[in-house]
Order: sequence, then C-alpha cells, then structure tokens
Amino acid sequence: MKTSRLVLRFVAVALVGALCLSHGATIQAAGNRMEKRAKQIGKDLKRRHLPTGTVFDPVFAGPGSKTIVGYQHAGDSAIWTGHWIAAEAFRYAVTGKKDARNNVRKALKAIRLLVDVTGADVLARGAVPSGSRWEDSILVNEARHGTYRTSVKGKQYIWAGNTSRDQYSGVFFGMGFAWELMPNDPVVRNVILEITDRLLGNLINNAWTVEFPDGTLSTSFAARPDQMLAFLQIGRMVKPDRFDKPYRDMRGALGHLVKIPIDLEATDPHGSYFKFNLDHINLVHLLRLEEESSQRATYRAAFDKLRETVGAHDNAHFNMIERVLNGGHGPRDRRTRDMLKDWLERPRRITSVDLSGSRDSCGDNRACNPIPVVKRVPTDFLWQRSPFDLKGGGNGTIEGAGLDYLLPYWMARYYRVI
Repeated sequence: MKTSRLVLRFVAVALVGALCLSHGATIQAAGNRMEKRAKQIGKDLKRRHLPTGTVFDPVFAGPGSKTIVGYQHAGDSAIWTGHWIAAEAFRYAVTGKKDARNNVRKALKAIRLLVDVTGADVLARGAVPSGSRWEDSILVNEARHGTYRTSVKGKQYIWAGNTSRDQYSGVFFGMGFAWELMPNDPVVRNVILEITDRLLGNLINNAWTVEFPDGTLSTSFAARPDQMLAFLQIGRMVKPDRFDKPYRDMRGALGHLVKIPIDLEATDPHGSYFKFNLDHINLVHLLRLEEESSQRATYRAAFDKLRETVGAHDNAHFNMIERVLNGGHGPRDRRTRDMLKDWLERPRRITSVDLSGSRDSCGDNRACNPIPVVKRVPTDFLWQRSPFDLKGGGNGTIEGAGLDYLLPYWMARYYRVI
C-alpha cells in the first residue's frame, strides 16, 4: 500500500512538472512570436512609412497591391514620429540594439527639420523635399492645413502648417522618454535639448500661441494647463536652468486647474476619442516627474479621473501608461498581453468594417460594450479610436504604421509585462 502511494505521488509530481514545462514553453513561444512580429513591423515601418524621415502612411495602387502610389496622414507625421521615438527608445533600453539607437537619432533630426522649415521655432505638421516624387500627393492631402515653401541649408522643402496641439504633445511625449532611457547618447540628448529649447522657448515667448511666419495663428494652449505644465515638466528635466522657474511659476498659478479639462472631456467618453490619447501622453510625464509638491495630488486626481473614464475600454496603450505611473497589476497586465496578441490578428491595411446588427447598440455607431480588439474598425493608431465604434475604416489601400503595436509592446517588455 505504501509503495502504491509513493508511485502515485511520483506520477502526480511528474505530471504537474510536465504541465508546468508545457505551459512555460507555450508562454515562451508566444513571447518569441510577439517579438518576431515586432521586429518585422519595425522593418516595414522603416521601409514604407518614412519617405522623408517622419512617419507617413503609404497609399497602395489597390487593396491587394504592393505598389506605393502616394502617402497620406502627412499632417500627423509629428505626433506619430514622437510615438515612434518613444517606441524605439524603449526598444533600445530593452535590447541595446544599435539600429534602435540610430532610429531615435534619425527621428529626432527629422523632427528638428520640422522646426527648421518654419523659420520661426514652431513645429510644422510635416515636410517633404521639393521635387520629391511624393510632393504632389502630399500637397493635395495637406492643402487644408496650408502649405509653404522654404529653404533649409540650401535645400528646398514644402511643409504643412496649421499645427495643432496634438502634434506638439506627440513630440514632447517621445522626447521625454528618449531623454531618460538614453542618458549616455550625446547625439540624442543634444538634439532633444535643441528642439526643447526652441519649441518651448517660442511657446513661452508667444503666450503659448503658435504663430507662423505669415502671421497666421494655428492654435493656443491657454486653456490647457495640463499640456503647458507637461511640456514645462519635460523642459526642466532637459534644461533646468531655463525651464525650472517657469514651471514652478506656472504650477503655482495654474496647477490647481489641471483636472478641469480632464473632467470636461470625461463627460463624453466616446466623442473625439483621440483626446484620451493626448491626455495619457501628457499626464504620464507631468505626474511621473513631479516631486512631492502641493499640486501632485491634483495631477494624480486628474489621472485617476482619466483612468476611471477609459480604464475598462480594453486599451493596451493606455494600460501601459498606467503601468508606468501605478506599477504592476496582475489582471490589467495579463489583459494587456492578451490585447497585444489579439492585435497581431488584425489586418495591417485600413479596410472597411460594419458590425451593425452583430452587436448590441447603445447609440449611433456605438456598441454597448467594447468591441474585441481583433474585430475593431481598422485605423492608423487603434488606441486613439473608440472601441465602441461599429463601423468605419477605408478601402484597403492605406497601411497603418503599426505603432499601435510597437509602442505598447516595447513598453511592456521594458516594464516586464511581457
């Protein structure tokens, strides 16, 4: 009897061990697949999405074609290049790869060109060399923003103006992480220092209004204390001798108002959903870099309100921002891993989707619950679109850059979520 019990115990232990090994092997295989796909998406981005150094989206001759006939979304190249800088900075911190470092350097220099072409230390939406084969398509697509011609170091460029606050937010978001994750790279730090000095100095000197050389005003940050303070927070990290005092002065005057715009946006958790991406990428630096000041509690309350609004929206990118600020959380982090795996099952091309009739509806083009990641409407950056949208997309000729995978994936690797 004793021998039988020992045999049974040995068999049970062996089975448990085998199951654990099998489970571990499955996790490792999934992790390897995710990294392999990240590498391929990164290569695709460099090959097809950087015609002039900043991130554009290619237009193909047809849904099944591999021939690029033009580019779209040049007007958002600043914000997405900023996201790419963050993604590659995290990749460099995880892998130490030389090409990740070089990608950050090149992207920062491309952002600097967006400042150079304006001739006024303000940020252009996008720019292309005059005579580029993509000049005509970009000129047509960006006509609504206003296009300009200028010369930088003897080379002619065409650039798009009417720059919005979100373009600035994306650039500062990327620079903030690159500065901290790549402390030993003098090229990265020098370019970040220059861009920050020029952009932030211009905003301060012009009462936080973006004015172009022809006198046109494109936007003002006056009603967004959260965004102004976030930029200054990064500024004082990068160049404290110039920006620490302006930050402290503004914090004393406007810090208590930071939560107000977040509260207002939270009243509509569906409309203009991209606003929540802007809130996350600004608050992450504002809060994480803040010392134990009298306003830190206000910053925290603003972020908590944001998470209360979208925390159940199944958003891997937003989850990783929360991971930066709040630390690990098992259920949330597991869900993030699952969402990134699900992202890999989505089409790269922006195709048309209509889920009307297949989901419970709670409003015009609005599902009652977040739609599973695999089935969501294809778009350029998934996490800035409402997960409740039932229909939308395109005709399958435009390819997204894949930053909606690369950024949360490399952040997840850095913070050991994956």
